[in-house]
Amino acid sequence: MFKSLFKPVIAWYLGALKSGGYSVIVLLMAIESSVAPLPSEVVIPPAAHLAYTHQIPLSLWGIVIAGALGSWLGATIMYWFSRMAGRPLVMRYGKYVFILPEKVEKAERWSAHYGAMGIFISRLLPVVRHLIGIPAGIVRMNYLKFSTYTLLGSSIWCAVLCYVGVKAGQDEQLMRGELHHVTLWLGGAMLVLGGLYYFFVHRHMKQKPGARSQKTE
Repeated sequence: MFKSLFKPVIAWYLGALKSGGYSVIVLLMAIESSVAPLPSEVVIPPAAHLAYTHQIPLSLWGIVIAGALGSWLGATIMYWFSRMAGRPLVMRYGKYVFILPEKVEKAERWSAHYGAMGIFISRLLPVVRHLIGIPAGIVRMNYLKFSTYTLLGSSIWCAVLCYVGVKAGQDEQLMRGELHHVTLWLGGAMLVLGGLYYFFVHRHMKQKPGARSQKTE
């Protein structure tokens, strides 16, 4: 499903990198960090490979920065949307923009348990990556703190994906954005992140919804 959905986007992206440069990376990573299920694994590694092999005039550090900025931009949109709409409207109408109530509740439990530091951790983990801005906005978390942790976590994640692109870029299936092969190339890094996911996300998301998130300053 994902492969057929993303195939036209990936084809356009690989061609647009040569002319659009960093701005295209920012755009797709902003989409990845908002409501669309576009994985960062199909954005950063191909760009890193093309840059490393001098097929596009970009630097690896530039790609990391562009990816982090795009992630911050998408997360910021989710933050301010949730902050201005408030929890009742997000829970009632969020489903129309792919924000399901049960996902919001899971992200709220995560946010209530880990607070501001959860923003940083979430940027390295599946499930909560594109959702964490919602509870942060609802509880009106300090925006500067939210932005700082988002940028730091996103920078590390984009650096990991750049490394994957450099080491595995010759894999033609990776360059076509086939998620199975991207995941295989993540290897040890994904095992570590999988452990983090279990201990910091899975156990707490299976808990019964508790008290509403408290305001995080």
